[in-house]
Amino acid sequence: MAPPAESRVWDPAELLPRDRLAGLQLDRLRETLVRAAGTPFHASAFARAGMAPADVRSLDDLRRIPVTTKDDLRAHYPLGMLAVPRAEIARIHGSSGTTGKPTFVAYSRADMQVWSGLCARFLVAGGLRPDHLVHVAFGYGLFTGGFGLHQGIERVGAGIVPVAGGNTPRQVTLLSDLRPDVLVCTPSYALHIAEVARAVGFDPRDLGLTSGHFGGEPWTEEMRLEIERELGIQAFNNYGLSEVIGPGVSGECGARAGMHVAEDHFIVECLHPATLLPVPDGTVGELVFTSLTKEAMPVVRYRTRDLASLDRSPCPCGRTGARMSRVVGRSDDMFIVRGVNVFPSQIEEALLRVEGAAPHYVIEIARPGTLDEAVVRVEIRPRDFSDEMRQMVALRDRIDHEIHSITGIRMTIELVAPNALGRSEGKARRVIDHRKGGGSGG
Repeated sequence: MAPPAESRVWDPAELLPRDRLAGLQLDRLRETLVRAAGTPFHASAFARAGMAPADVRSLDDLRRIPVTTKDDLRAHYPLGMLAVPRAEIARIHGSSGTTGKPTFVAYSRADMQVWSGLCARFLVAGGLRPDHLVHVAFGYGLFTGGFGLHQGIERVGAGIVPVAGGNTPRQVTLLSDLRPDVLVCTPSYALHIAEVARAVGFDPRDLGLTSGHFGGEPWTEEMRLEIERELGIQAFNNYGLSEVIGPGVSGECGARAGMHVAEDHFIVECLHPATLLPVPDGTVGELVFTSLTKEAMPVVRYRTRDLASLDRSPCPCGRTGARMSRVVGRSDDMFIVRGVNVFPSQIEEALLRVEGAAPHYVIEIARPGTLDEAVVRVEIRPRDFSDEMRQMVALRDRIDHEIHSITGIRMTIELVAPNALGRSEGKARRVIDHRKGGGSGG
């Protein structure tokens, strides 16, 4: 199916018929498995499965291979899964390591070309043009976001303002003075930019932005609408993670009906997190990726811990890649309160339903006795902050009602003043679990 005239496609491979795409995937999968088998970890995984790369005769055979986890990458720290000589490394990126050892990923020069092309792919699908100017407020460093998007923008030919993260008043000044067309950052930081713009006397809708590409953390449809209202833009979602390649694994087209996975470069599975069995399309499961074109550090059946669903039905844009839903949470950031599974995204959804509540919150969980207690600290919007106790009680009650209607449990709601909670240009920390053995996520 040809794309509509107004739709632009970066790579013709995005339009491959599904049968031809499957053939390309199988050819590339065999090549990837041979490459991966040169590393001790993957050679051991194939041996445990009682198979060799040559035994893979169909895409279904991939399921015979054990999954790879982040703990596996940490166990082979720093570069034990490198599949090329060290002299062929063009760049190294990595995770922050906030929940354990960092994980490093290496790129060959060919990997760098693939990566920038994948970022260009979703940027063009979301409307980026060579005559645009793009304000990049992602961090530049080991985190893949800033460099990945920067390279993709360069491939498209658009101009870049590489501001990086932090110093939000300066970000607002540059946005006002340089008038870029496009904003690139995390969704929570986009809202913070709008918030600071108002505080320093700018209407964020007058900054001249027309669109934004946001990723790096899970966000809800309600937050998308909030960003669009605050900044007067069209907001596009994209997805990626360092271990797989970085941003560019998937991204939205103009239809914004899911993020097209670059299936000519990745095989995506959606599995039940407990059984690791496939779930039907449209059902939420854990995303598992196998890279098909990475040279330096290919991944085979990598468990992302990200929960989403897949849709392989035709898209109006003509692209044939499976579309993944927005990430609704992570299998490892879900928390259980009094026997109920809760995701931070559910709290965010509830807050964005309530006029007066800002989408800035922290959930603290403790077990002072025999029962769990969860406290949700929520900022009040500046225009709704009041010394009138009756108004604040009513606002708290509305938040309590929405959270209960979505999660089915009651939490203690604490309202705090505007800007009382910390901000980050990176991934927002939403959950602090004080229970014995508990962690934090979000």
